[in-house]
Amino acid sequence: MRIDLNADVGESFGAWSLGEDDALIPVVTSVNVACGFHAGDPVTIEQTISRAVAAGVAVGAHPGYPDLAGFGRRDMNMPVRELEAAIVYQVGAVAAFARAAGVELRHVKPHGALYNRAADDPAIAEAVARGVARAGADLILVGLAGSASLDAGRAVGLRVAAEAFADRAYEADGRLRSRSQAGAVLDDPDACARQAIALAGDAALRPDTICVHGDRPGAVRRARAVRRALEDAGIEVRALASGVATA
Repeated sequence: MRIDLNADVGESFGAWSLGEDDALIPVVTSVNVACGFHAGDPVTIEQTISRAVAAGVAVGAHPGYPDLAGFGRRDMNMPVRELEAAIVYQVGAVAAFARAAGVELRHVKPHGALYNRAADDPAIAEAVARGVARAGADLILVGLAGSASLDAGRAVGLRVAAEAFADRAYEADGRLRSRSQAGAVLDDPDACARQAIALAGDAALRPDTICVHGDRPGAVRRARAVRRALEDAGIEVRALASGVATA
C-alpha cells in the first residue's frame, strides 16, 4: 500500500510571511504552491518551487478564488467562464516557474472555498476540471474523495487523485466540517496521525493522498507525526505518479 502526503505551501505574500515551509517541505512528498490569487506572489512561488526541487518533492499548483483579503476561504459566485480562465492563468504561472526550475508541474489542487464548492457543485467542478485540462492534459487533479471534483476530472480525461485530510474533522456524510464550527481543525499531532491511518485504510474513501495544512502553527510536528505513523503501519509514502487512474 502506498500513499502521497501533501501540504499547501507558498502562502506568504510580499512582506507577510506565513507557514514553516523550509522545515515542512522536506517532510512531505508533494506540495501545492499558492498561485497568487489567495496567497503567494511571483518571488514566493519561485522560492517555494526551488525548495521543493532541492528536497525532491513533487510540485503542484494550488489555485483559488481571487480573494487575498479572505485567504481564499470566502465563496465567490464567479461566472464559470471567468473561473475556468482563472484556473488556466494560475496553473500556467506556477507551471512556468516549475519548468524554469527544471521540473514539470505534476498536479493541481484547488484551494479553500473553491475546493469545497467544487466538491459539491458540478458546474464549478466542471469549470475547474476544464481549466486544469487546458493548462496541461497530463496534470493530476486532486479533489475530495468521493466528490464531484473527481467526477468532473474523469469526464474531461484527467487523471484524478482522491484526497483526505489528517488535520480536519469530517461529518458523517464524508464532507469536511465547516471551519466556522468548533472542532473543525485538529491540532494534536497524535490525533492527526491516528486519523491519517484510519483514512488510509478506509475502503469507501480509498485516498491517494493525505493533506496536512501548512498555514497553521505546528504544521511540521503534525506532518512528521502523520508520516511516521503511515510508515510504521507499513504504508509507502511517495508522491503521486502516472499510475493514478482516470476511472
